[in-house]
Amino acid sequence: MPDFYSIVVFLLFTLAIVDLVVGVSNDAVNFLNSSIGSRVATRRVIMIVASAGILAGSLFSNGMMDVARNGVFNPELFHFNQVMVIFIAVMITDIILLDVFNTFGLPTSTTVSIVFELLGAAVCITLIHLVRTEGAISALPEHINTTKAFAIISGIFLSILIAFTVGAFVQYVTRIIFSFNYLNKPVATIVWAALALSSLTYFLVFKGLRGASFMTVSSMDWLKENVVILMTTVVAGYALVSFILMRFKVNVFRIIVLFGTFSLAMAFAGNDLVNFIGVPLAGLESFASWSGSGASPELHSAAFLKEPVRADSLILIGAGMVMILTLWFSKKAQSVTETEVNLGRQSEGYERFDTNGLARWLVRTSVRTSTRLGQLIPTNWSTNINARFDQSQRIDTKASFDLVRASVNLTTASVLIALATSLKLPLSTTYVSFMVAMGTSLADRSWGRDSAVYRISGVVNVVGGWFATALIAFTVSAVFAALIYFFQLSALMLLVLLAGVLIYRTQRIHKAREKKAGKYTADAEDANHSSKSQQEEVGERIAHITVETASLLNRAIRGLLQEKRESESGCLARVAVLKEQNEVFNHALLQNIRKRAKSNEASSPLYLMVYEYEQDIIQSLDYICSECHMHIENSHEVLQGRERNTLEMTVEEVSSYLEAVKERFTGQHLASFDVLVAQKKQLIGTIESRLDDLMQVAKNDRINDRGVMLTVNLLLEFKAIIAISTRFVKFYSKQQPLPEPKEQMVN
Repeated sequence: MPDFYSIVVFLLFTLAIVDLVVGVSNDAVNFLNSSIGSRVATRRVIMIVASAGILAGSLFSNGMMDVARNGVFNPELFHFNQVMVIFIAVMITDIILLDVFNTFGLPTSTTVSIVFELLGAAVCITLIHLVRTEGAISALPEHINTTKAFAIISGIFLSILIAFTVGAFVQYVTRIIFSFNYLNKPVATIVWAALALSSLTYFLVFKGLRGASFMTVSSMDWLKENVVILMTTVVAGYALVSFILMRFKVNVFRIIVLFGTFSLAMAFAGNDLVNFIGVPLAGLESFASWSGSGASPELHSAAFLKEPVRADSLILIGAGMVMILTLWFSKKAQSVTETEVNLGRQSEGYERFDTNGLARWLVRTSVRTSTRLGQLIPTNWSTNINARFDQSQRIDTKASFDLVRASVNLTTASVLIALATSLKLPLSTTYVSFMVAMGTSLADRSWGRDSAVYRISGVVNVVGGWFATALIAFTVSAVFAALIYFFQLSALMLLVLLAGVLIYRTQRIHKAREKKAGKYTADAEDANHSSKSQQEEVGERIAHITVETASLLNRAIRGLLQEKRESESGCLARVAVLKEQNEVFNHALLQNIRKRAKSNEASSPLYLMVYEYEQDIIQSLDYICSECHMHIENSHEVLQGRERNTLEMTVEEVSSYLEAVKERFTGQHLASFDVLVAQKKQLIGTIESRLDDLMQVAKNDRINDRGVMLTVNLLLEFKAIIAISTRFVKFYSKQQPLPEPKEQMVN
């Protein structure tokens, strides 16, 4: 039977593959958001370019491997059994933590997570060791590499401010130079292209090659001696190439963005690959050192981890291939990317994040400060600057933001990340790329008065999640390390099982979130580009809400009569989805109206009526589901007798009527509109008769007052739903002729 440490090594490399998957799913936002947000090319082309960058960057990771080995703790003061517990606790924690963030589409830092996980587990094991050996707790700082750990942590969080400030400054200057009509600035374009491409080349090739597994000392010395000549040649070469491309009507900004995507993907792999395989490689080396020593795990020193290491290029390439496959097939990677793109988009529209107090205060303060500063700037200066930010000149109207901003995002982030990598500082690629993107968004005036509070709330939520990452990573890793140290294999198997269950659960949650947001988010983003007719759009939307209404009514009443709490909770969740979809439609409303106006379709009354119809229906559904849920939640008596029979019959009749309404919009109904109105009158009359009967029963003192009033309230909402549905069909038929009933078509 394999011993405990053999199992740990096996799990380390198994978990490394999983960690690569969840890590890339989160970090893909770093190099995809600008190219996808600017629509620089098809998604397939963007993914191919990014994949090439990852594969190249995976060979540049050796210079960062020491962080996992001795960047946080002093290995000479630890033993083999202790470092193995630290390493396996870190890997399990990292997988769980990153997968949770991916599920909710929030970018976080894989660097921060790995550093604080190592710190938490190392502190925990050190404290256990000191207590068991009756050592002084004051010796804790000797075991932790406090100087380097503090430099890493402070550098990571300082990058938030630096990246935001640099991104905002570069974008502001660039926008003043180019404006939104950037294609008519040939000289500026050539200069910007030469500087941007040269900067990327310098930091990612000449600096990044220092850690490459295939570079020799003599090669690096030659590069250092000839760097000035080489860079002068590179700048001149890029300027010449840009000039030639522009003569052939090639948009040079597309070249910059695609090259920037490659460069940032390369920097990501070079900087962050250590976060995923550095710990398993350190664990493997530890196991090999112990196995050949003949010493017991408790006595074998881990001092060998102080020595520098160069990973096998095949291992690095293999890890890069796993990252590439994840990039292509991970749905969670797309969710994280969408979060950053939406926070930085130039246009108004549906905002994912709700406002919070801090964001509202920041917006109010910014507005007051901007107003006062504006009074100090000469009017002609202000007019000229505002003209450079005139969005009516935008060329890339279909994209979330234009190629100028995308090029600034990628160039600035790549330079900062590559510089940190060359200095062997584990700078957070997520923090840098995200804050650069937010800084450029602010400088580009994409956060207007109507959207700023929502965008800032989103940024606050994301940054707050970063601090939560540090706290959670430290705490959970420490707890896991303690459990594994004391309970060995049993705790290890239990924690691995826990990680598997959580990943399975978060996968289901993510699928549910995708299903909830997918259809109507697409409506909001593509309202201006839909090829559907007005009749098709409205008919499909009304058919959808009508089917959902019938389904929810049946589920709510069935759950009420059978006392199924989970059924009522599910109803409330589905109502919440309908509310969000209605909110998305609210933001897409003006786009739809503008689109129809271009084709001379008088659509305003119809779309407003759809919006009102949905609001009224959802309000009634919310009330019905809430009342049913609270009745069960408070353990009230189950409805029996007349109340039960009344609800069962009524919900069946209402569902049948809603089905007829739905079919009327799809041309499947066999009856005319007059027949539908007659059915509505008959059903309303039936419900009113049942209400009268309930009032007669209410005279009896022995009845269940709460049950009767619940039934009355539900019947009143049924009436409202029927009336709303019929009213809309009537209004719609006046605005847009409905499909002819089938029997009339046959005749």
